[in-house]
Amino acid sequence: MKHADEALTNALIHLGRDNQSNGRSVNLPMYQASTMLFNTVEEFEQARDSRYEKGTLYYGRYGNPATFELENMMTELEQGAGCVAVSSGLTACVISLMAFAKAGAHVLVADTVYGPTRAFCDNVLKEYGVSVTYFDPMIGADLSSQIQANTQAVFFEAPGSATFEVPDIPAIAAVAKAAGVTSILDGTWSTPLFCQPLTLGVDVVVHSGSKYISGHSDAMLGFIVAASEQDYAKARKMSLSFGDRAGANDVFLALRGLRTLSVRLRQHEESTMKCIQWLKEQPEVEEILHPAHSDCKGHEFWKRDFKGAAGLFSVVFKSGTEEKVRAMINHLTLFGIGLSWGGYESLALPVDPSSFRTATTWQPVGPIVRFNIGLEDADSLIRDLEASFTIFK
Repeated sequence: MKHADEALTNALIHLGRDNQSNGRSVNLPMYQASTMLFNTVEEFEQARDSRYEKGTLYYGRYGNPATFELENMMTELEQGAGCVAVSSGLTACVISLMAFAKAGAHVLVADTVYGPTRAFCDNVLKEYGVSVTYFDPMIGADLSSQIQANTQAVFFEAPGSATFEVPDIPAIAAVAKAAGVTSILDGTWSTPLFCQPLTLGVDVVVHSGSKYISGHSDAMLGFIVAASEQDYAKARKMSLSFGDRAGANDVFLALRGLRTLSVRLRQHEESTMKCIQWLKEQPEVEEILHPAHSDCKGHEFWKRDFKGAAGLFSVVFKSGTEEKVRAMINHLTLFGIGLSWGGYESLALPVDPSSFRTATTWQPVGPIVRFNIGLEDADSLIRDLEASFTIFK
């Protein structure tokens, strides 16, 4: 199995901390602050005039020392120019689209994006005069044929939500760059440890920090990381114009979660591969949808561009097993039933990705279950699956 390099693993421990003061705390304190005080009117006015600049203390909504350290940490991990921490992963998607697509613009959106991102495009962007075209995420360089004169952004996800196709990231990014279009990638699944989209030519990468980055299912925040100072400034100003910022407690939890991200991802990956090996041998299973599985679309791009495999994937079951699949999920004891993923607990949830696609067709032979493999013992998870699969007998 591939893993994040040593430099990134070490950076998780030593970035975002005070590494100089004597008698220093290991962790940054939680900064609960709205009003910032200044000694003179002139100092206040100086802060006001530079409030959109990185690291400026002005008012709580504009950030505090802990927020800035977390943003700097994500910037370095992604090898970007700047990061904006916001209140959720969806907020990161929404603000990035609003920052780079103005009224009258056209945006290209992959057919496999996160459902709420798609809902925002359909229910909000279109209402504000932005036209949206959904495209096949596996189109690669042929995306150039869908660029219009007023195209301003390309938004895609790697891998795709629920079905886990891995697009040719550099090819799509190159098409966008050649046309002067901003490329935005949702990289939540891989985290910066397993893939750094900005190094592959993408302009902006967004993350749900609620997933692997916080890692404990107790934080709500998102990140927008830009490759250029110009794009970072646009994203930061749009975020502040919306009045949106990550909460103090969520920032604290994300900083804490990042410290163990590398070791957690290694365990998620090891357990996931073990569970997938068991699942693919079951007669009730039709197909495994995981980028590291050779049958998954875009597996070759995963091998080329990713350093590891996350613990979220889907399983397509045989035709005619719908009711038994639901009973199987209800019978599981170590797998919870719920939204989100990336925490320490395993999850199982029925999904229907065919219900929202428009540019591509997805017609699985049977029901689909999305699994999140957590940090429980892998053999225990397999025994739990094995006991629940007796439902099919």
